[in-house]
Amino acid sequence: MANLSDIITPTNIVTASSTTTMTNKTLVAPALGTPASGTLTNATGLPPAGVVGTAAILGANTFTGAQNFADQIAQRPVLKDYSETRVAMAANDVDLTLGNTQTKTISGAQTLTFSNPPASGLAGSFTLILTNGGSAAVTFPSAVDWPAATAPTLTAAGVDLLVFTTIDGGTTWYGIASGIGMA
Repeated sequence: MANLSDIITPTNIVTASSTTTMTNKTLVAPALGTPASGTLTNATGLPPAGVVGTAAILGANTFTGAQNFADQIAQRPVLKDYSETRVAMAANDVDLTLGNTQTKTISGAQTLTFSNPPASGLAGSFTLILTNGGSAAVTFPSAVDWPAATAPTLTAAGVDLLVFTTIDGGTTWYGIASGIGMA
């Protein structure tokens, strides 16, 4: 084992030219370089698996896997080249845990439901892309508040874009037809 005076320099940077064991020591604001090789065990405060880059804690990062924020705040992000998950609805439920852009082809009368909105006090929106929405009766949840209290007339053979927003946990959904007869 090296002497402590051999590994502490006047600038408080720990260096070692050979194997050095430090037990129960605290490094205060250490300047860390990039090791050429070695094994680090029992360390805390390191970036999680899947975070790559020399600025993995405070600077630019490359994420190699899904990042689950678990309803936590990502404050003041600037988004560039982003996308949203598109969900082809198998049933008649718009489940927001699956994605915020949902598609549905209407064939026969349908009653739609909306599930898993954000909690009351938070805003949440989704886009519903209906194909042939006017070919049969489409019933929306009673919580939908349309302009002038009237649901739009949907296209029998084509695509309609509808946007829904809630700020009260889904008690009220503000519905807007943002595009009727798109194709």
